[in-house]
Amino acid sequence: MEQDRELIEISGVVSAVIYQNEENGYTVLKLNSSDGDSVTAVGCLPFAAPGEQLILFGEWTRHPTHGEQFKAEWAERFMPSGAAAIYEYLASRVVRGIGPALASMIVNSFGDNSLDVIEKHPEKLAEIKGISLRKAREISESFRRQTGLRRLMEFMYQHKLEPQIAMRLYQYYGEAALDLVEENPYILCSELIGAQFAEADALALDLGLEGDAEPRIAAAIVFELAHNSNNGHVFIPRDKLTAATAQLISVGTELVTAQLDELIERGEIVEEQVASCRACYLERLHEAESYTAQRLAAMSGIAEENSVDVDSLLERIQREQGVQYAPLQRQAIETAAKRRVMVLTGGPGTGKTTCVRAIVALYEKLGLETCLAAPTGRAAKRMSELTGREAYTIHRLLETGYSKETGLQVFKKDESDPLSCEAVILDECSMVDITLMRGLLAAMPPECRLVMVGDADQLPSVGPGNLFLDVIRSGKIDTVRLTEIFRQSGESAIVRNAHMINRGEHPNLTENKNGFFFLRRREPAQAADTILDLCSRRLPENMGIPAADIQVLSPTRRGELGTVALNRRLQERLNPPDGQKKEKRFGEVVFREGDRVMQIRNNYDIMWRKADGSGSGAGIFNGDIGFIAAIHPNEERLLIDFDGRSAVYGFDMLSELEHAYAMTVHKSQGSEYRAVVFSACRAPQMLLSRGVLYTAITRARELLIAVGDDAAVDYMIDNHRQTRRYSGLRARLAGEV
Repeated sequence: MEQDRELIEISGVVSAVIYQNEENGYTVLKLNSSDGDSVTAVGCLPFAAPGEQLILFGEWTRHPTHGEQFKAEWAERFMPSGAAAIYEYLASRVVRGIGPALASMIVNSFGDNSLDVIEKHPEKLAEIKGISLRKAREISESFRRQTGLRRLMEFMYQHKLEPQIAMRLYQYYGEAALDLVEENPYILCSELIGAQFAEADALALDLGLEGDAEPRIAAAIVFELAHNSNNGHVFIPRDKLTAATAQLISVGTELVTAQLDELIERGEIVEEQVASCRACYLERLHEAESYTAQRLAAMSGIAEENSVDVDSLLERIQREQGVQYAPLQRQAIETAAKRRVMVLTGGPGTGKTTCVRAIVALYEKLGLETCLAAPTGRAAKRMSELTGREAYTIHRLLETGYSKETGLQVFKKDESDPLSCEAVILDECSMVDITLMRGLLAAMPPECRLVMVGDADQLPSVGPGNLFLDVIRSGKIDTVRLTEIFRQSGESAIVRNAHMINRGEHPNLTENKNGFFFLRRREPAQAADTILDLCSRRLPENMGIPAADIQVLSPTRRGELGTVALNRRLQERLNPPDGQKKEKRFGEVVFREGDRVMQIRNNYDIMWRKADGSGSGAGIFNGDIGFIAAIHPNEERLLIDFDGRSAVYGFDMLSELEHAYAMTVHKSQGSEYRAVVFSACRAPQMLLSRGVLYTAITRARELLIAVGDDAAVDYMIDNHRQTRRYSGLRARLAGEV
């Protein structure tokens, strides 16, 4: 928790609670301050109620609708004293089971001692007519729960930790939370709670844990594996893991080695020889990779027996769809007919979509119930448009949820409740990580077929693993790589230049025709101005492309040409304040009605309804794009439309959103846009790679305009160094484990 800056202090008594979110404690209340003023205060103040005394530490802010508010970052809280204040507190229903009538009876019976009786002597409550001993105990339990959370939050503040962490701890561990944290502070950085390792480590050292204590070393090892899984690694080589952990917490490698062996003995970490590497896995990632390899290997050995003449079927499908399949396309379709699992890959313009349409038609004629799936909502929508069949996100197909016990995603569909289909066609496979693939395979019935479709040269998944490339490189799964660029696609400079860049060749950036343009602006400020002008004036007015059909992409979030700065300026230009649109300020960001926004983490609990009333569901996922349809300040909520799905967000959920006028290339994977404006700017070397440039260009359907420094483009083409991902799937499929 940041406490270096000076916080303002105010104190007073709560007069009314306007809004309270029980999940995270976010509260809006009225405070009768000691200065005699009525103040609106907001912050994490769980179970706040009228009559309670508060000392708040924070700063004054201005709400666009409600005016001046005090944003509390921390609070010292005092239970009400005196019969009148206690009655007001209890009558507010803050304690479950007590309303105004019962509050009056309790205060009349016990006066100033009412709260002490509720907490410590519930049997005395049962002396009041109408309160059974069971109800008295339930009331006492509810009250003790609140006081337990207060003590936990005070503990958090003393150790400079965010109050939201206390909410999560109490949500999962209840009254035992404080004891558990004091016993093992490293539960804070578990996936369940989500604090940073440095925060948990600082607390542990504050509490007197020795620097070389076994729990500290064990937590650091697990943290290194979990942290690196967020960077795409499924495992870490043993020597690198011990060295990184020793450096992280400044202990000797021999101590790390000893504790690593203990974790392996307990089964929390799995060590296995993968090819020439001693690989260390988190248990769940080892299971996901092993299961995926076993299932794919088993499927690869099965040839399908078809009672129909596949050649005749293909001739019929060609006539119906009015196409003539090229040899490689025909090979792909025949492979889909004959094998249980296959891979179809190829760059833009090589006919993957034509093949997918044909495979869908083929499976239909074979009488197979087929599911179409993709990793993102945008990719699923595009698949639906191209095939004329409904496609689902993998999350929706598997009915994804969230486990409060583990803090991880869980799937309702699995071996015990499989999908009701006989074939799955999975698009944009380069985006699929090892855990999501494991979930899909587990939900597929034993006889189900799988067609994996994607561009192997695009960026790998955000999550752990390098699944699509590993499957292809293993040589164990039938793979058809389409290489012929068809005439119509070949006329597109986007397609032609994408293939040139993928081969490491430098296209002529001065050609500027057939949908591919480069505007040299070597000064960042000039480049940013050009990008704004393209989106707001030149493309809408001169080419008839509305701003809603234009997506700005950048390799980086930082700098004048990064997504943060571009989003701020694009919002000013494309959706300026006009007095009619409601706004909500969140930190340094202003969300406004009409803004294009993106969900930046998976949230399995957000409920949505289709705008046409045809259905509803739960879950908005990382990368989903929508626009703010309405802001309701009095109700502290926004209404966001995600491609026809309407979802309600409380103001406390705004940390899950960011503007999406500009987005990073990584976030754009799986999507296609009518026009892409690419910010060709200087950025860290790992972001200026050929794969990033290739992925950015292939997001554009009709028009690609790169704006910026041609030296940056040249550098990206020449930089084909790929950061190695530690993954054992290829070796497992190839029998090297």
